[in-house]
Amino acid sequence: MNETTTNSEYQRLVSHLNYLKMDMMIEHLDEVLDQISGQSLSFVEALNKLTQYEIDRKEINMINSMVKVAGFPHRRELKDFDFSFQPSINKEQIMDFSTLRFLENKENIVFLGNSGVGKTHMAVSLGIEAAKKRNSTYFIKCHDLIQQLRKANEENRLENRLKNYSRYKLLIIDEIGYLPITKEESKLFFQLIDKRYEQKSTILTTNIGFGEWDEIFQDPVMANAILDRILHHAHVVSITGKSYRMKDHIKKKPHTKQE
Repeated sequence: MNETTTNSEYQRLVSHLNYLKMDMMIEHLDEVLDQISGQSLSFVEALNKLTQYEIDRKEINMINSMVKVAGFPHRRELKDFDFSFQPSINKEQIMDFSTLRFLENKENIVFLGNSGVGKTHMAVSLGIEAAKKRNSTYFIKCHDLIQQLRKANEENRLENRLKNYSRYKLLIIDEIGYLPITKEESKLFFQLIDKRYEQKSTILTTNIGFGEWDEIFQDPVMANAILDRILHHAHVVSITGKSYRMKDHIKKKPHTKQE
């Protein structure tokens, strides 16, 4: 085979790879062909190497897609959290959560604490870990969830909406108790929690102690039914301390001289 034919076949190969959108194979083609020419790689080894480059890129794209569709408000991961600032959080427990054993066991996690202590950061970080492992994950604020359930109920499509939220392997409901919930809305919320009960895992964040949930849902019976299903297989993480959002400002605050 002469050089002209070889170049022609090479261009044809690149054209085929481009048509198949094998961008990583094109990017590494020359490198792998050189290794074949130098006899450091067999033909089969070269094909395995090229396809592995493509698989790795597709895996990264898939992970990014899973994280994106989850609806996270930010992309803060566990490595970004300063556990030394919030010593009430058991780092070993959180790292155990990050193994996602709680997902396999269909357990819930409830982060309880005042505003700003890091509840949402913890919830999002675990959600990102789940999404990276290709677990269907979705993040939503409680108020938005309630509004969507109420709208679906008014339009006679509540069952479809409940099925949609029930299919996620991990559902994160943020900020329970920050805004009032009516009795009717409480019943809608209960239906979702009941559908996910012992079937899928839910992470919830709240600034209200469980003893006050009857005030949130304005119905003690419904509040108890909701709590019963949430807490039956749950890890409760109570966080105390200063506002995590203010930590950088606190560290920068100048010390006043003693008189």
